[in-house]
Amino acid sequence: MPKQPLAEVFGFPVDNFSPEAERYRARKLCPYNNKTPNCTKDKAEHPLGVCSVLEQDHAVVTCPIRFRQDWKIADDAADFFFSPDAQWTSLTEVRLSDRYGRTAGNVDVVLVAYDDAGHITDFGALEVQAVYISGNVRTAFERYMSNPQENATMDWSRQRFYPRPDYLSSSRKRLAPQLLFKGGILHAWGKRQAVAVDRHFFATLPRMDEVTREEAELAWLIYDLQRDPQVNRFQQTLVRVVYTRFKTTLEKITTADPGDMQDFIESMQTRLSEKLDGDGAAPPDAPSLQDLLGGE
Repeated sequence: MPKQPLAEVFGFPVDNFSPEAERYRARKLCPYNNKTPNCTKDKAEHPLGVCSVLEQDHAVVTCPIRFRQDWKIADDAADFFFSPDAQWTSLTEVRLSDRYGRTAGNVDVVLVAYDDAGHITDFGALEVQAVYISGNVRTAFERYMSNPQENATMDWSRQRFYPRPDYLSSSRKRLAPQLLFKGGILHAWGKRQAVAVDRHFFATLPRMDEVTREEAELAWLIYDLQRDPQVNRFQQTLVRVVYTRFKTTLEKITTADPGDMQDFIESMQTRLSEKLDGDGAAPPDAPSLQDLLGGE
């Protein structure tokens, strides 16, 4: 466990005290193409400016906007969606609805190819999945921000609710539902999809059946934050692309790997034995309607 849990704050490593880094911290700015110049994570008035946290010796992306560095994710997704000579652009936060007009959510980024007349000829959907945090990251963030130079090397390891990546919640509560609802509609339309994820998060997902780029319906764009010592910044780097089919991948992510049923039975047997060995009394009967009305 690193003593300092924070990797980047307002776009810069916590130990970067260049004039640019100081300016971004003072003005609560976002360098990663947010919808406004400022960071708006969690609260617009008091944003939680943590872009990534430390796990062991590496940084893990915890803010979806962090993936927009230089808009490289759009270039990488376009390489999968379109031919090399296609004209394309990107639209963010595009609402997606089912046939009954019920919203399935917003697609993070839709890349649209268009002809010389400006008419859409094709499109693909790019989802971004950052990692949830367990524990209390805001308290650590506020301590750091109270005096960045003094707290850049703070020892937070003995604090309650130490913040750390929560990979399981990220996949079950966020990624799986997105693929199921939004992804299901896009797949029914026959449209290719891409998912941008952190390398360390992808390593926790079930092993997927890979196919060729030509056969693929879904591309996993896997990134790593690599520190550039020359400028003391983390650079988002594409380290791998994994091509898969949609339905087989969805099944892998949404289906639990069953353990031994006997372990489950033994756990229940232990609880049952404790219950029966307690006072020997049977559970109380629920009152009848007649009892509640005070009848005879």
